[in-house]
Amino acid sequence: MEKLKNAQTPRDRGLAEVEMTRVFLQYARDLQTGVLVPSRIDPSIVREVPYRDRQTYITDFISSDPTPFLRNLRPRTMEYNALMREKLRMEHLLTQGGWGPAVPASSLKPGAQGTQVVALRNRLMSMGYLKRSNVMTYDATLQEAVRSFQKDHGLNEDGVAGSGTMAEINKSVETRLQSVIVAMERERWLNKERGARHVLVNIPAFTASVVDNGQVTFETRSVVGANQSDRLTPEFSDVMEYIVINPTWTVPRSIVTKEYLPSMQRNPNAAGHIDLIDNRGRIISRGSVNFSRYTARTFPYGMRQKPGRTNALGLVKFIFPNKYNIYLHDTPSKSLFDRDVRAFSHGCVRLADPFDFAYTLLAPQAADPVAYFKRQLATGRETFVHLDTEVPVHIIYRTAFTTPRGHTQYRADIYGRDGRIWDALSKAGVALGAVQG
Repeated sequence: MEKLKNAQTPRDRGLAEVEMTRVFLQYARDLQTGVLVPSRIDPSIVREVPYRDRQTYITDFISSDPTPFLRNLRPRTMEYNALMREKLRMEHLLTQGGWGPAVPASSLKPGAQGTQVVALRNRLMSMGYLKRSNVMTYDATLQEAVRSFQKDHGLNEDGVAGSGTMAEINKSVETRLQSVIVAMERERWLNKERGARHVLVNIPAFTASVVDNGQVTFETRSVVGANQSDRLTPEFSDVMEYIVINPTWTVPRSIVTKEYLPSMQRNPNAAGHIDLIDNRGRIISRGSVNFSRYTARTFPYGMRQKPGRTNALGLVKFIFPNKYNIYLHDTPSKSLFDRDVRAFSHGCVRLADPFDFAYTLLAPQAADPVAYFKRQLATGRETFVHLDTEVPVHIIYRTAFTTPRGHTQYRADIYGRDGRIWDALSKAGVALGAVQG
């Protein structure tokens, strides 16, 4: 504005116009597709941001009413609008002192009494989970309020304010607001058509959903990649092409050399349920191989597990071909789905209810998807079932997201990605309480 105000010559006015154009283009891109470049923040965020042509911004702006043009730049999703409402609500809360004092206890159980219980009750009242009261006992009403809080934060709904639950209860408004602002930035990175029907995997929520015309029609628990540098589940979008029933597991080279080779060097019969194969796919006898002579780089064999209930992929997998070798699949390790934090895989996404997931995906092309699936399963043979209509898959990472009723839920930042994004946004000038687009 100073350049424009002080412009005296045609050259000055030209430079001012160039600067205004630059600012306009930057604002338009920031609002439509995000302030940050995801891959520069975290190499596991491999999402391709749908950037628009900069020239189009200028031509469309010139030919449009400026107000609706600018309004329509931001994501036009219900999720973005709901997050915006939550952001405004949180900013108002900040001006009112937030949720008050944290609860001075590491954990509390039903039946407990005293000032710490009062502090817990006051905190939950401020958050909207409990009506006003002055009862000093951890009674059934407080227990139900804790359950409601646990449900909104992906915790075991036992009504006990254990250490994990208490840590979430004591999170500040500032922390939650940061999650919301980061979620809005992530929405901008995915500002494109997602498909009338699509699959949505939320990594920190440990869920996989089928979404039809904006409504979740099926959802199941998931297990995602462990929090280790070589096991993190990446964020990206692709298209599901087919389902494999009774899949064979061809063990990834990294697992063969890092996990199984050291075991077989100690005991040649280790992992005996998995076949050793040569480069032509032929099964090799363990007794014919001197495992000690090989390193991870020189080991010439692969490994493959036959279809069956003990197969690492379970009885079905869902393929959206991608260079990261990530897919959704069944698993024989069902007990992991009972845990609050379900980050245990090598990067792929395991499903708690893979059969029901398959039935949902097959419903548009099979008169009786359950019977069809079970017939293929009963053969025991590896069977490829192509989807008549391919389904987009979006693997996202949201620690703040909304429910159909507009209520916001929060999850732990299991990989620390949101923390790194917030740090980058802060460096870019984003501040709590500031007006954001």
